[in-house]
Amino acid sequence: MVLAAVARRRKLLNDEVIVSLADSSWEILDISGSDISDIGLSKVAEICKSLKAVDISRCSGITTAGVSELVRHCHSLETFRCGGCPRSDHTARRCLGIFKPKLNDVEGDSWEELDTAEIVNGAESLRWLVWPKIDNNTLESFSTECPRIIVNPKLSPFGFRGTKVPTEALPDIALDDPVVEDIDPETWAFRGSIPRAAPTQLLDPAELSIAEKFRLAFVERDTKLAPKRAKNARQHQRRAEREWRTMDARAKALFLASQASKSLHNRS
Repeated sequence: MVLAAVARRRKLLNDEVIVSLADSSWEILDISGSDISDIGLSKVAEICKSLKAVDISRCSGITTAGVSELVRHCHSLETFRCGGCPRSDHTARRCLGIFKPKLNDVEGDSWEELDTAEIVNGAESLRWLVWPKIDNNTLESFSTECPRIIVNPKLSPFGFRGTKVPTEALPDIALDDPVVEDIDPETWAFRGSIPRAAPTQLLDPAELSIAEKFRLAFVERDTKLAPKRAKNARQHQRRAEREWRTMDARAKALFLASQASKSLHNRS
């Protein structure tokens, strides 16, 4: 999770990176402002089924398809952050229908009064929706249909409607801030931009996959250590030969005979 948080801050978080790092123990997922698409979000949702808080704000590559997969796999999702850019706001608007649970054939005026067992699909565990740019009409409509879900809660010493607002539902605090709070920002701060190679060109080293970066690092290290390994091998061989020669007279005679044989062979 630390690697994912640092990668997000360095603008390096994409589908390949997040899928390679995802772990089933994760309860939060902050991919805001990243290049992650529906594919990456769907695969992470399959792996991290215990997610309780997710932030996809400013992710222009995520649509309702990715959010649907998130809701389908993560039944413990309580906090959802979205919006922040035109395309993400559009996705958020279309996702409101996904957050409304679909009902079986039951009697009753509102799904708010139903047990979870009577609700099929939908985000039955969702309680906090953070969408700063939601328009008033949409907010009023959604709040009327889904009073269980609180939109853009405000921090208050008395809580919200008798319920304490969790830190994950406060937009001013990044979900992954606690993960990197003990890490010096100078070690992950990114300055400038990474040039993206054209499709017909070779990939820039900064755009290589994590696996390829590890492979290249291993090859470079192996190349640097090769002379030292060869030297150590020669020293080990000479030491073994000296020890062998001093073991007994017969071993010494055999060694001298082999040396003489090599000398004669070289002269011929």
